[in-house]
Amino acid sequence: MKLSATERLRRFYARFSGNDHVLVLINADPDAIACAMAVKRLLWRKVASVTISNVNVIKRPDNIAMIRLLGVKLIHCDEIPGEHRYTRVVLVDSQPNHSASFARFTIDAVIDHHPKTEMNIPFADIRPDYGSNAAILTEYLRAAKIKPSVKLATGLFHAIKTDTRNFERQALIEDVKAFQFLFRHANSTLARKIEQADLRLDFLKYFKIAIENMRMHRSRVFVHLGTVMSPDVCVLIADFFMRVNPVTWTVVSGLYDKKLIIIFRNDGIRKNAGKIAKKSFCQFGSAGGHKSMARAELPLKNLQDAVDVNENKVLIQWIIERIEKKEKLASCKRNEAEMPD
Repeated sequence: MKLSATERLRRFYARFSGNDHVLVLINADPDAIACAMAVKRLLWRKVASVTISNVNVIKRPDNIAMIRLLGVKLIHCDEIPGEHRYTRVVLVDSQPNHSASFARFTIDAVIDHHPKTEMNIPFADIRPDYGSNAAILTEYLRAAKIKPSVKLATGLFHAIKTDTRNFERQALIEDVKAFQFLFRHANSTLARKIEQADLRLDFLKYFKIAIENMRMHRSRVFVHLGTVMSPDVCVLIADFFMRVNPVTWTVVSGLYDKKLIIIFRNDGIRKNAGKIAKKSFCQFGSAGGHKSMARAELPLKNLQDAVDVNENKVLIQWIIERIEKKEKLASCKRNEAEMPD
């Protein structure tokens, strides 16, 4: 049975009391930041306090600009003591097994739009068909009859644009409706300032590495950047190559925090990056995502018997072979399914 927005909101509110100190956990990106802002607004005057905490290190210029321009107050999860005072924990735009950093918290509510994973949470609203989590939280705000402030509306507006890539990626009519609603309350000039702050001077060296070391294979670009200062570098490079004709796939990897990070992008035509990422690399760590964008994070200790991560050419070849092997299997199954009886 499909629940109404009002009923979802009622069940969400039922998890809290006026004495609760709430922690909103995020792996900070535009969608997660905006959704955390929305949860804080939803719980305003309904709980004792709301704190937003990021589990990742925020280095992307657009994320930094978003936090600064929208006045978002964050505390890194490492700064939260082991015996923390929070009585309720909410996770948005992610799920408990997406990051090892979530394991130290008992999570009471999850609101997410990624493919559902195993969890046992008192309140879980998972809608993987949505292009953005911000659209889901906008429905909550509207069900609560809350008119968003200019900063909140701008954050959610920017998040929907980012996660749907201006509706070029997977989205539902609900994403469009949320976008139209937010447009009336958002500051487009402020949103543009956030969007345009997407490069740092010290990121430019990675573009040089990528261009010099890229491998083009059947309209696909494969790049390994070596050790990176942030996984966001891999995202920027992957998005950059998708703008190059005739590229239809980009797979960009880098080493960060004792993990191999692999970012997937494609044009979404008869492709599913999330499924390929999961099938190719889930045995070594976490992997998954959406039709046109996905990510894998593989602890290096899990790769010791599989590939030498210090040999760039060997590593790239290993990534290519694993992806093509899983794609070939998927293609065979698809062709069998399409064969007439």
